[in-house]
Amino acid sequence: MPADPAPTRLTDRKRAAILAAAVAEFREAGYEATSMDRIAASAGVSKRTVYNHFASKEELFARILEQLWAHATEGVDLAYRPDRPLREQLLDLVNQKLRMLDDANFTDLARVAIAAGVHSPERAREMLARLGDREEGLTTWIRAAAADGALAADDPLFASMQLQGLVKGFAFWPQISMGQPPLDPGQQKQVGEAAVDMFLAYYGRRAARAARPA
Repeated sequence: MPADPAPTRLTDRKRAAILAAAVAEFREAGYEATSMDRIAASAGVSKRTVYNHFASKEELFARILEQLWAHATEGVDLAYRPDRPLREQLLDLVNQKLRMLDDANFTDLARVAIAAGVHSPERAREMLARLGDREEGLTTWIRAAAADGALAADDPLFASMQLQGLVKGFAFWPQISMGQPPLDPGQQKQVGEAAVDMFLAYYGRRAARAARPA
């Protein structure tokens, strides 16, 4: 996980140590075998301190995934802008997704989450619900572009899932399920551009046809 600026308060330093230890433990031992006791020992704090910061292992794991997402989206303007070319904006969003999928911490923890979900579908749903509390940036962007008439997407969430499926089919599932190596920069560029062009060829072209005078 990318390093944050060094926290100055003791409580913040402890929280950072807990998060770093939890990432290492989840990656090494998996979700089921990782306990709050192990995390506390690895972080050099008491178990009570861990619970003071995180009410449960589920909450701690979800916070790690949220932090990874926050780092991946850092510095990227997610807002739809009618004054910028659609393809340029969408490529920014897709490249942001590719950066997150290329993060070794993220892929390892995704394996942990998938394995945990196999044993407990209810837990998997809870994790996904926590991460889905706020609408993802890509869906928000598609919704705004459709409202502006730039895309013909009646169901922005469905359209977002389609686009992400085009990306994850090359840059996530082969690595997670078959141990394929991460995409190199050239492959990322190829996958990102092809996915965006296919998406715009459908949703953008439909919008252009709808805008033509009868």
